[in-house]
Amino acid sequence: MKGLSRKIYLEMQPPTEEDNRSDAERILNKLDEKGYTAKLNLSVLRKLYPICERADYQVTVSVAWNGTEWIAVDLEPGNTAANHYGLAVDLGSTTVSAQLICCETGKLQAQATVSNHQIKYGTDILTRIFYCKDQPEHLEEIRIATVSTIRECLQQLEAQTGIPAASCIQMVVAGNTTMIHFLIGMDPFCIFSSPYAVHQNRPGFLPGQELGIPISGYVFLVPSKSNYLGGDIISGMIATELYRKDEISVFFDIGTNGELVIGNKEFLLCGAGAAGPALEGGVVRTGMRAEAGAVDSVKIDGTRILCHVIGGGTAKGICGSGIIDLLAELFLHGWIDFRGRLQIEKGEPISIGDNNELRVQYSENLFFYQSDIDEFLRTKAAAYTMVSYMLKETGISMEDVSNFYVAGAFGTHVNKESAITIGLYPDIDRERLINAGNTSLEGASQLLLNLEIQKQIDPILDHMVYIQFGAVTDFLQMMVAAQAIPHTDLSLFPSVPDKLSVFRNFNK
Repeated sequence: MKGLSRKIYLEMQPPTEEDNRSDAERILNKLDEKGYTAKLNLSVLRKLYPICERADYQVTVSVAWNGTEWIAVDLEPGNTAANHYGLAVDLGSTTVSAQLICCETGKLQAQATVSNHQIKYGTDILTRIFYCKDQPEHLEEIRIATVSTIRECLQQLEAQTGIPAASCIQMVVAGNTTMIHFLIGMDPFCIFSSPYAVHQNRPGFLPGQELGIPISGYVFLVPSKSNYLGGDIISGMIATELYRKDEISVFFDIGTNGELVIGNKEFLLCGAGAAGPALEGGVVRTGMRAEAGAVDSVKIDGTRILCHVIGGGTAKGICGSGIIDLLAELFLHGWIDFRGRLQIEKGEPISIGDNNELRVQYSENLFFYQSDIDEFLRTKAAAYTMVSYMLKETGISMEDVSNFYVAGAFGTHVNKESAITIGLYPDIDRERLINAGNTSLEGASQLLLNLEIQKQIDPILDHMVYIQFGAVTDFLQMMVAAQAIPHTDLSLFPSVPDKLSVFRNFNK
């Protein structure tokens, strides 16, 4: 592999009176012979003695790319070149995922996912931004929470593999622009306020130790395009190679925010907007992320709601994919109408709960309320409208789209038919709908393992044309139409009336 780091075994002659070059010079000369013009950092200088002498000048040097040159960041006795590890991180606003990767083979060693510790300062990003606006002490709290989230991931990876983060050389972090500001410790209010000029969109390589991350080398922060189009989307471009394709594709990363790219190797039109945490199970009263105890799929059989629970056992709540299944099944069976209104006359398991609010019991002691449905439909309407508007702006029809990539952890487990039924996904040939998974994490791992990919980032950014959805006059009007199930214009979802006909006839 030719990634952002190397572990190079060196066999050198010990000093003599005839050859009394310094230990540092011997290492640098030997590295130069192997094609690496490098510098030694302070930690390596401090290790020269006694490691070189005790190892009889047979040592392994870890070198890290810092964006412009190679820096020797660690020194070990003997040949440890095979023990070469790095880290890739998707710094999401709701969840953070990390991979431990062998940089010699490219093999994934382990993966960990944890809830972002920032959540205690607000489930949505704007709440967190306002919390630390002009409050340095609050900004420091969120910075520490961000770093501690990553460190929790690293602890989980070590527990799985026995490989500590300190033995890793480099890390690549992909995240939205706000998350990167928080990680660095920069006030992100500029992201939310006009003229939307961020403090830094290409922070590049920063020493891990300075960030509070216990690796020997650098953390590469994937650049962003704009305030609402972050490095996680640039990383997604790398993972899907959308920017290299002849055919037109749509890339949609659905999470707390929705980021969208439409294009090919000739053009990249992009935009972003707040989708809302409902798609990831947030806001919903019994919502949770996709982990053990979460309902992740739902079917209705007669008057029974049948749930699949991750890990088995008793359900603790419902995650995004389960919510989409639940709404699709409720709609197809007539338990909610096209506006998403629960139909009390259907009887159990629909009932009246607190504050006379209708609710449906989907599992023992777990309810999905009318307000939950309303919130989710607003969220799915925002997501669908982003795609509709961008296609309208480009003059491209959905038939012109060869691939529709749905990225993010959310898209990994969603049932395509259910998502189409409620109007979240477009009603197109199912093979063109690609659940691309966590492309932010995948792109980060590719960047970790291939230094040449760095050269592709600037062309991607240069090709991107960004549209602010907030400046679109008819966006809200389009959203209202998309709040219906699946949409007020049923011609956009031709398969849904057919499904309704089958279900309603079957249930007669």
